[in-house]
Order: sequence, then structure tokens, then C-alpha cells
Amino acid sequence: MELDPILLSRIQFAFVVSFHAIFPVFTIGLASFIALLEGLSFKTGDPIWERLSKFWIKVFAVVFGMGVVSGIVMAFQFGTNWSNFSQATANFLGPVLSYEVITAFFLEAAFLGVLLFGRDKVPKGVHLFAACMVALGTFISSFWILSANSWMQTPAGIEFVNGVVYVTSWSEAIFNPSFYYRFAHMALASFLTGGFVVAGVSAWYLLRGREVEANRKALSMCLWMLMVAAPLQLFVGDLHGLNTMEHQPAKVAAMEGNWETSTGVPLLLFALPDQANQTNRFEIGIPKLASLILTHEWDGEVPGLDVVPVDEQPPVAWVFWSFRVMVGLGMLMIFFALAGLVLRKGGKYARSRWFLQGLRFMSITPFIAVLAGWFVTEIGRSPWLLYGLIDYQAGITPSLTGGMALFTLIGYVLVYALVFTAGVYYLMRLLYAGLESEESDHPDDAHDRAKRPFSAAHVPFEVDPKEVERLSRISPLDGGR
Repeated sequence: MELDPILLSRIQFAFVVSFHAIFPVFTIGLASFIALLEGLSFKTGDPIWERLSKFWIKVFAVVFGMGVVSGIVMAFQFGTNWSNFSQATANFLGPVLSYEVITAFFLEAAFLGVLLFGRDKVPKGVHLFAACMVALGTFISSFWILSANSWMQTPAGIEFVNGVVYVTSWSEAIFNPSFYYRFAHMALASFLTGGFVVAGVSAWYLLRGREVEANRKALSMCLWMLMVAAPLQLFVGDLHGLNTMEHQPAKVAAMEGNWETSTGVPLLLFALPDQANQTNRFEIGIPKLASLILTHEWDGEVPGLDVVPVDEQPPVAWVFWSFRVMVGLGMLMIFFALAGLVLRKGGKYARSRWFLQGLRFMSITPFIAVLAGWFVTEIGRSPWLLYGLIDYQAGITPSLTGGMALFTLIGYVLVYALVFTAGVYYLMRLLYAGLESEESDHPDDAHDRAKRPFSAAHVPFEVDPKEVERLSRISPLDGGR
């Protein structure tokens, strides 16, 4: 059997991007949460905020490291597997990706050291500033990456001459037609991911009665944020969908499983797309709802795949079901955000077992939703690397063979499996240790231990219990007698 280098290269890039994407989408949201905790600690002096910050900084450091390791190799694939695409788009993608390193990665790397190791070595204000700079760096990084990705989806500000991209307007290319919607959508996804992970971990601790006050506060903060971010994501997603219908109608048609351009299109809740026969099987839908959502009219016209050549259609089943997974999990997030608001009266949100158990499950769902969203975005533009201009065949490395692509794919899978296993193992150790591991580092804890009755249990070597009892009655006024 002959191995297809294009298919294997696509699988490889999809694997690497999917593996990498789950880390920055978490660290972006978590970095903002840490900056907020540092701000509250600086303003109030409450040791709870510092303990929470210390704990989540450790988690951030591990996940950030895993993201860096998994992200570096992505750039290599442009040269090894997609050299024709790299050469054709270098005038735009080269500078943009280098801007991400210069403006974001260096910023994060410089201040991450202060955030991790400078708490007792720099003034509190400087440590707070470092936390804010790390959070800012994560957003600057996502700005450039999403600009590059959005440009590949909706290219603008360029001329395409003899198979090479020439930039005619940097502002139009960077702020291309889909950039604003994608950036807002991903920023909210990052807040939702960070929020649900912190909420889920805090709920797990509350179910076990560990550090109740600190975890109750952390959960409360997350629920307020989720109450805003989850419904807002639905609104931004609608705007993003309308923008996609304008610039990539084939993707929307695949998302809706709509094979024929028509009016009054139903919203399909279930269907089995049959691409070979250009139809769906076992459809279950709500009449006219897709038209209402996409055109804001009951009888609005929705584009179908009938206007797209068969060889330019994306894999409909992947796009169709990935979109439904993303939207379904998004609705579940809204439900838990609203439930948190309802349970806030009397502090039931921190005591209701079904709600806390549900939040534990919800801590995983944002990652699944993000991956499903990426599948919709990337698979939905098939067969284009640069939409409408460069397809897979034109972008692949000419000398790449199927065997070479398979070898590197297997290598990436093995290495990433090792990285993921080691990272998750260490994260589990941090989570099981919990906030209690931060107690010994805080001056108030040392003060509390000093006030406890003196006993043999506190002495690290063997002594006579009668001598311990005598020493415990000595007062500083006794002159050491």
C-alpha cells in the first residue's frame, strides 16, 4: 500500500496542533487569574490570596513548560512537510511569527522567572507587576498566532503573484476580516478553560473538606467570571458564524450539514452526513432554525455544498459533529454558570454535592470544546492551506515521501506521549498536595505553630517526657531556671 505524504502530513500537523492547543488556552486564562490573586494579596494583605497564588503559579509553570515543548516543533513542520507553502507565504508569516517571539515569548520568559522565584526577593509591587506582564504576554502571543491563522482563513492585504504572497497592506493583513471574531472567541475560550479548571479543582477540595475558606473564595471568583464569559461566548460565537458564512460559506454548509442552497433551513440536531451521495441520513432537526440563526430571518437563505466542487468540499462529517460537540458543551457551560448564580444564595454553591461533582466533570469539557472548535476551523477550510489560493497539493514539500511522513508522525506521538505522561504525573502530585503545601511557607503559619502547646511530638529527637513537661512550664521571666 502506497503511503500518502499529504494525508500523513495533515494528520501529523493536526496531532501536534491539537496537543499543543490545550496548554496555551489554559495558561492564558490561568495567568489572568494569578494576576488577579496577586492584586488582591497586594491590596488586602490577606494570606489566603497569596496561598492561592502560590499554588496556581506552580500549576501554571508545569503547563507553560509543556506548552513550550509541544509548540516549538510546530514551526519545524513548515519547513519539513510544507516547504512550498512556507516559501510562498514567507513574506507575511515569517515576520508575524517572529513578532510573536520578540514581543510575547521574551516578555513571558523574562517575567516568569520573577513570578516563580522572586516572591521573597523583590518588593511585592514588583512581583505583582511580573504577574501582570506574564498575563499580558500570553495575550500578545495569542494575538500574533491568531492573526496568522485568521489570515490563512481569510487572506487580505496581499497580492498573489506567480505563486508567491506579497504584502500590500500590513494593517489589512494583520487585522484581516475574521481576526477580531477569532481573537475574541479564543480569548473567551481561554477564560472559560481557566475558570472551569480552577472551579473544578476547588470543588474537588471542597468535597474533601480541604482548605475550605480558600477554595470557597476561589470557586466564588470563578463562578462570577463564568457567569459573564459563558453567555458572552454564545454571542461572540454567533457573530463569528455570520462572519464565516460571509467569507467561507462552504465551511458553514458543512457545519450545518446543508447540501443544497435553500431557504427556511432546519437546524439539524442529529444526522449522518453521506458525502458520497451528497445527502444526510436519519435527520432530526428543528424547522427553519438554522436560517434564523445564520440570517436572523425565518426564511433566510443558507448556502449549501451544491455550489462547491466536490473536490473542494471539506470532510462534512468531521465538521458537522465537531461543531455540535463544541456547541453542546458550550450550552452545558452556560447551565453551570447559571446554576452557580442560583445556588449563590446562602452559599449553597460551595455545599451542594451535585453541583460540586458536576464542576469536577466540567473541568475537562473546555479542552474538548476547544479541540472541537479547532477541528471545525481547520478541517472546515479543506482543501486549502491559504484559503482559495494554496491547496494541500501545492503546499506540500516536493521531496517528502509517505515513509518519511509516517516516521516523523510516529516519533511525535511517542515523544508527546512521554511529555504528556510526565506532565500529568507531576500535575497530579501538585493537586494532591493542595494548598496545604503552602502553609509552611507563610509567616502566619510559623506564628500559629509557635503558639501551640509544647509537646514531645514537636521535638525532632528523643527526649525524656518528664523533661519536656518541665520545659513547657518555663517562663521567660524565670531566667532560664
